[in-house]
Amino acid sequence: MITGAGAVTPLGDLAQTLAAMAEGRVAIGPLDLPDLDRLSIRIGAKAQVPDLDLGAWADPFATMAVASARAAVAGVDLDPGTGVILGSAGGGLQTTDDAYRAVYQAGRDRVHPFTVPRLMASAAPSLVARDLALTGPAFTVASACASSTHAIGLAFQMVRAGAPMMLAGGAEAMLTFGGIKAWEGLRVLSPTACRPFSMGRDGMVMGEGAGVFLLEDRAHALARGAQILAEITGFAMSAEAGDMVAPSAEGAQAVIRAALQDACLTPADIGHVNAHGTGTQANDRCEAAAIRAVFGDIPVTATKSLHGHLIGASGAVELLGVLLGLAGTIPVTAGFIGPDPAAPVDLVTTARRVSPRAVIKTSFAFGGLNAVLVLQPG
Repeated sequence: MITGAGAVTPLGDLAQTLAAMAEGRVAIGPLDLPDLDRLSIRIGAKAQVPDLDLGAWADPFATMAVASARAAVAGVDLDPGTGVILGSAGGGLQTTDDAYRAVYQAGRDRVHPFTVPRLMASAAPSLVARDLALTGPAFTVASACASSTHAIGLAFQMVRAGAPMMLAGGAEAMLTFGGIKAWEGLRVLSPTACRPFSMGRDGMVMGEGAGVFLLEDRAHALARGAQILAEITGFAMSAEAGDMVAPSAEGAQAVIRAALQDACLTPADIGHVNAHGTGTQANDRCEAAAIRAVFGDIPVTATKSLHGHLIGASGAVELLGVLLGLAGTIPVTAGFIGPDPAAPVDLVTTARRVSPRAVIKTSFAFGGLNAVLVLQPG
């Protein structure tokens, strides 16, 4: 069961993010970064990093994770043994960027003494565990753009195996000069907008943020009178063992079918798909083919068009859109110009009211690392 949720996204906090997803409000805009004139890509989706007193330990990605975790468990009496599993592809990239500038650009001989504990990808779950006084297992999953979906799936499996409560999600803050410059090298970034599954799409737009969820056993949740936001009923993950950056429609289709099997559901049970939907030519083409092969004609939404691609945190923040869909409103996909015959899907470009039995969330990462969650109303 998902019984709590918290978020820091380019769209705002949890309530603001859900409202923006329902309305199709876009948070992508011009960036303000050092050396912006040296970048060919100058747009992104920035999040407002909360002003938390975490000492000198926290990079922005970890600060956003702590704020999200606090919101997810507000008013809840947590078992001290509750675990924390978070996903992050890059860890403390702002800290890394600052350290490189100090050494290579400014010519300094020293960096901040806390550089390592700030930049390590495990800083986020460590700080969440410290902040909430949790002594259960705490670690980071790093599987590129599927990181937080993997993290949530692993937490789900731990609850299924007997853990009463787990915190899971992801955090990423890659909108630095170095972060954008690295992605520019792949030539997958759009200079204009994110247009998933649309004619005229020309790449992804980077964003940043965090999303954290409280997962717990049904009996445990009911015993304490918790509000159940949704139930995770299926999870699957796979490696395609193929190209490091080119996706595979066959691999995507296989992991979707495996998640449905884990949930004991059929394709006909799924009301809509919350897609990975990056807005790149290759991803959208392969994902559309996989969706059509499994489901035929089914409503598809891709909220990266609103908040950008949050890399390792994308699955967690997009899971908020799944909660919205299970509550009756499929989130809006922005940027649509017209249908692309190479990526044919029933794209939701205005909010639709639905009553789905189940929804799936797909995440397909570089390295051929795939993760899919199946969720149903609680």
